[in-house]
Parts: sequence; structure tokens; C-alpha cells
Amino acid sequence: MSELKDFQKTFIELALESNALEFGEFILKSGRSSPYFFNAAKMLSGCDLYKLANCYVDAIEEADLVFDCLYGPAYKGIFLGSIVAMIYSQRGTPCPVSFNRKEIKDHGEGGNIIGANPSGNVLIIDDVLSAGTAAKESIETIKSLHAIPKLFVVGLDRQEKGNGELSAKEELENNFNIAVTSIIDLDALIRFSNNNKNFNSYVSLLEKYRDSWGA
Repeated sequence: MSELKDFQKTFIELALESNALEFGEFILKSGRSSPYFFNAAKMLSGCDLYKLANCYVDAIEEADLVFDCLYGPAYKGIFLGSIVAMIYSQRGTPCPVSFNRKEIKDHGEGGNIIGANPSGNVLIIDDVLSAGTAAKESIETIKSLHAIPKLFVVGLDRQEKGNGELSAKEELENNFNIAVTSIIDLDALIRFSNNNKNFNSYVSLLEKYRDSWGA
């Protein structure tokens, strides 16, 4: 079992410190009962966003992903895309960033995209991958703007089944020719918990969940 990388450990620690990552018993939107829950919005309540942004950038560079612009779907992708774009600007390689509105604006600049319309190869950035529904919506939005949804990066991949027996990640990669990567996935979370005395009591529950819903 491979060791977690430094940026993976940092991401988990930030998520735990901000209570964005919690262990317990949670009912998901899918109706499944889960022993853990991740809500990136809580990372806006005092989390070190600079460290968080660098976790995303390190994961992007680790996967050797090349892109022309960033797209952050509303709502959590808005702040994630913004802080990641800030890191690239700081490093001297600024890139365009845009995000969508949930509702189309019919006055002012109009439309449902804030920022320049995505163009070229687009990197979609979000918090979590579960069934892949939100990812598919972003992909279709980008395609409708005549750009290429090339890459999809999330903080946490729950490694769950999509509509069939394949994982949501595999479905996205097979159906849309898009590369999917994450800072951590459920396997990484199990490794972290197994090596941490404060959380190793949850390992059996996490493994049972993976056996039931994992792909």
C-alpha cells in the first residue's frame, strides 16, 4: 500500500481542521448511508486557503495535466477555481478562469457564464466526485460553448459506481474522453485513517462502504 503524498496529507488535515471532512453516519443525496461526509464549503470558515490551493495545483502537476483555462462550476467550484488561478498567477503563469450562474441573467452582461467564455482545453475544478452528475452538467456546458472539456480535477473522489458497474470516474473518462484526477480518493482516506489512532476506528466502516458501493 503506497504512502500518501505530502499534498494529500495536507488536504486531509485541512479538511479535518475545518470540519469539511467528518466521520459518523450521513445520508447522502443518493439515499446511501455513508460513514463519512465531505463539504468543501466549510473550508471557507478559516481554512488556510493558500495551502488548499497548492494541494490542487500539486495534484494537477502530479498528473501532468495541461490546459488553457479553468472552469469552476457553481457553487464550490467558484472559490476553488479562483484560488487555484491565484496560485498560477503568483507563479507567473496566469490562466483565464470562469464559472457559471445557476440561473441565466437577463440583464447587464447577461448569460450564465461569469468571466471569459471557456476556450481551448478546459480544466474543470470541483470539490467532490460521487455519481458524476454535476461533472456531466459542466461538460455539456463547456461543449455548448465550443470549448473542449479535457480535464476534471476534484478534491475527493468517492470511488463510487456511476449509473452502472463502472466508477463515476471511469464513466466520465470513457464517455467524454476527459482525464479525471483527484487530490485524494476513498482508498487514500482509508490509508490515512488506518495510520492515525484518532481515526482508525472508522477503517472497518469505510472498507464496508467501499465494498458495498465502490467500483
